[in-house]
Amino acid sequence: MPKDKLKTIYVCNQCGETSPRWLGRCPSCGAWNTMTEDVVEEPAKSSSGRAAAPVRVTGQTSLKPLKLKNVSTTEEKSRIVTGIAELDRVLGGGIVLGSVILIGGEPGIGKSTILLQLCGEVSRTRSVLYVTGEESVRQIKLRAVRLDVPQDNISIVAESDVDEICGLIEQMKPDLVVIDSIQTMRCTDVASSSGTVSQVKESSARFLNVAKTNEIPTFIVGHVNKDGAIAGPKVMEHIVDTVLYFEGDKTLPYRVLRAVKNRYGSTNEIGMFDMTGKGLEQIENPSQVMLEGRPIGISGTCVACVMEGTRPVLSEIQALVTKTAFPSPRRTASGFDYNRMYLLLAVLEKRAGYVFGNQDVYINIIGGLKLDETACDLPVCLAMASSLLDLPVPEKTLAIGEVGLGGEVRSVPHLETRLREAQRVGFDTAIVPKHNLNMLDAAQFPGLRLVGVAYLREAINAIKINK
Repeated sequence: MPKDKLKTIYVCNQCGETSPRWLGRCPSCGAWNTMTEDVVEEPAKSSSGRAAAPVRVTGQTSLKPLKLKNVSTTEEKSRIVTGIAELDRVLGGGIVLGSVILIGGEPGIGKSTILLQLCGEVSRTRSVLYVTGEESVRQIKLRAVRLDVPQDNISIVAESDVDEICGLIEQMKPDLVVIDSIQTMRCTDVASSSGTVSQVKESSARFLNVAKTNEIPTFIVGHVNKDGAIAGPKVMEHIVDTVLYFEGDKTLPYRVLRAVKNRYGSTNEIGMFDMTGKGLEQIENPSQVMLEGRPIGISGTCVACVMEGTRPVLSEIQALVTKTAFPSPRRTASGFDYNRMYLLLAVLEKRAGYVFGNQDVYINIIGGLKLDETACDLPVCLAMASSLLDLPVPEKTLAIGEVGLGGEVRSVPHLETRLREAQRVGFDTAIVPKHNLNMLDAAQFPGLRLVGVAYLREAINAIKINK
């Protein structure tokens, strides 16, 4: 019998396409510089020169299908409520039985911390298995003590052999499994080192098979590369049910949990946490947190209200416009789309008559949030005009609206929800699109003065009058 041989192939970490030689561009998905080297085992060939394949016997199978009507879909039998409201919100109401959830984020952002806290909450009523390939059992114990996590129903094992772990899961049949992390796991029959594309792909497939067969929800931690995407092939993200990203600046205490894929819920919801010495604490009132320490009487700031799924969040937008010392003025945006800022500057110059050609412009979104909703156009324009004119926007005034290329202020969805949030926090004036205002009943918002504007120039004049 000929022995198996090792061969080098190149695998695209975006789509999983293989090639015998390195290519600058993947022929399948068209991505550039995504081909990575991998070592695989070349299968043994039969004497006829063709690869040996198992013989399938006609009419024989071990599969036992179920009647679809007999499958339970009641919430109490299909989901596990974690007890962490912010996490449940992102997952769509809890952890679906048999689901595989991939969570990624920068190193040190808090992935292992939130999963250990999750294990502690679930272990109050269910059994949990925590598999670590990066840390020792003692290190996990020290973190659990620091976080004051209940430890009675949590079983822990330090192992990286995928087959051994799958066997343990099938033997224990826990109610929840955590794999930390997929890049440290290794299939012994795959001839490559841990973390390679083939190992990550095969390990994920085996964990998925065990989770679906036994209906055991599984959390998998994934490392990220320098571009911020989860390291490994995109195939891994396709086969799992939910992909979560843990975002935030490590220098700031706030963390945002966001779903980019969710088969059992919305991908628009976010969960907000505060990193403390006792672990991650939920932020149930993010608007209040985002507006803490807001400067009063300073030009260049305006409050916007964005919708994160069904949740309205108030956020402060800061702009600084100052005379440039360079032939070409600088433009910088943090937390806001750079190209969108250029578009709004052009509208301010052409339609409102304000000149920014000799001014440096800087935009910053407080709290590390990223605002990509068009309803933020109007507050960004007002913040830039406020800084240019050195005219402060009144502290209890917020703006909501999309700005078109003609300088018109266009309507936005969910305006009533946004205004209720502003009213609850304590704002007394809201600058909104006139078209939206015509469809609202102002009596529903006592104490909140609604100012309808049709054009950008009217909105800037409104803050002058309020001042």
